[in-house]
This record gives sequence, structure tokens and C-alpha cells, in this order.
Amino acid sequence: MGYTSRTIVVERPLLRTQCRLGEGPLYDSKDSLLHFVDIENCKVYHLNIRTSELTAEQFNEPITCLALRRNGTGLACTTSTGFALIEAESNLRYLSQPLPSETQPYTRFNDGACDKEGRFVAGTLYSKEHNVPGQLYMFDPAKGECKVIDDGPFTDSNGLGWSEDGKTMYFTDSLTNKIYAYDYDTGKVSNRRVFVDPISHGLPEGTYPDGLCIDNAGGIWSARWGGSRIIRYTPDGAMDLEVFFPTVLNVTACCFGAGPNEDQLYVTTAHCGACGGDASRQALYPDSGDLFVVDFSGQFRGAKWRHEFAV
Repeated sequence: MGYTSRTIVVERPLLRTQCRLGEGPLYDSKDSLLHFVDIENCKVYHLNIRTSELTAEQFNEPITCLALRRNGTGLACTTSTGFALIEAESNLRYLSQPLPSETQPYTRFNDGACDKEGRFVAGTLYSKEHNVPGQLYMFDPAKGECKVIDDGPFTDSNGLGWSEDGKTMYFTDSLTNKIYAYDYDTGKVSNRRVFVDPISHGLPEGTYPDGLCIDNAGGIWSARWGGSRIIRYTPDGAMDLEVFFPTVLNVTACCFGAGPNEDQLYVTTAHCGACGGDASRQALYPDSGDLFVVDFSGQFRGAKWRHEFAV
């Protein structure tokens, strides 16, 4: 601890979910539902915030991130191979599976989000062994087409979202320890630049930025894989606050939700053995894989940093 002037310590999970690779929390204010995924176990969870009822859907392939749909019915997602709709009885209806056949065995989609016009932007993972770079894709439902909007090369494409005016897109390249910012205009990205270099701020080597969310003051909340914490960055990239989880190693993603003010921060985590990690460390971090919530009432509220899919 001690990288910023303010630290909040969270010692107990909200729910003992024990996800293998919990990720992608998404709050739906219409139904008071928090959705999140367990990528390695191919599950999508739905938590009713009002009743605390937790349900899960089992799939035959990994669901890697989620999006609400503009028509108000169900969810859209990325799977390991492409963009899809989640339909009744846990069925997937693919809209695009754009990965080239020669690289598909060695990469998959990871995190993503939708812009104001309902386009779905998502990134892929790299394979060093097979020389496959991580890239950024966009599926535009208005045109029915999917294309690469930045060919990187990236490592593990992660946390992605937009400033409230939609003119800046943030994107995380985990293993290079960088959060980038782009100029964003009607589906086009330009002027990629480093928004945050966490290692230069004194965060330890061997920890990495993962998922992110954005608050109504423009602050970027970046989960820290291997680092037991979330870091809040101000809009100019300064470290402002850390939320420390002493019983968790891999903090993966976060989002604000619940109530009229959406001032509760929901946090997903991953088992110590996820992604080829050291499972023996789970005894030291027994809540890795559980779901947490942090009460920020009167302090921070969520912004509109991602949007509904236009299908």
C-alpha cells in the first residue's frame, strides 16, 4: 500500500463466488441486475441487487465481456471467437466471427465495450509463441461489418471505455503496463498516446492494469492484476486513490451501480491459478475469485462510459 495519499481497505467479499476468472461486471439499472462473467469456466452470472439472488448460465465456450442491448432485451457479448447475442436457454447467435482461421487457435477476444452509437469495440490477446499480436476490432451493426481499427501490436487487450463526451477512448494493454488514450470520432480512432504508465508511478513490476471504469468526475478506475488493488487516476493521469483488497491477489475489473446514484463499486476478481498462475498462492489470498462491493456514497458516482449495443 501507500502509492497514493488515500487508501481504502476492503476485507470481506460481498459474495463468495470463487470464479476462476471473474471479469466484466455490467450493471443494468432497469432491472437492478449486475452481470459478470467467469471466462475460464464459461459462465455468465446475474446478481439481483435488490434480492441478492444469484443465478448463472453455463455456455460451451468462454464469454469474455458483456454489453446491454439498445432494444432493452437480453445481452450482447464477445466470446473467444467473435461478437454474439445471448438468447433464450443460454444460446448464442453470432453476428461476426472475424478472427482469421490461421490465428484463431492462438488468440481470443477479451475485453470490450460499446460506443455512443452502439458499435462494439473489443480487443484480442497475443500469442508470443505463435507471433500473433493483440488487435482492436470494431463491429458496426449499422453496416453489418467488423474490422480491425488498430492492429497494435498489443499484448492482452483489456479495460476499454470512453470519456463522457465520447471524444476520448481509453484502452488498456495489460502486459506492457500501459493505459492508452485515443481521439475518437464517429467510430474512428487516432492519435494513440500513453495516458498512464503505472510502473513509472511506482507500482510494482509483475502487476498489471486490467479492467477499468470511469466515474462522473472523469476519474479512471483501473483494476490491478497481481496487485490486490484498484487505482483511481484523475483525468490528467495522476494517482488519486487506491482500494486495497488484502485477501485477493488478482483484481480484474470494476463498475459502478445500484440505486439512483450508482455509487456502489462492484469488483470482480480471479483465482490465483487463473491464466496459468500459481494456484498454491490461493491459501494466502483466499477470496481471489469472489465478488466485492465498495460503498462510495457521497464520494463518487458512475459515469456513462460505455453504452448499449445497437441491436
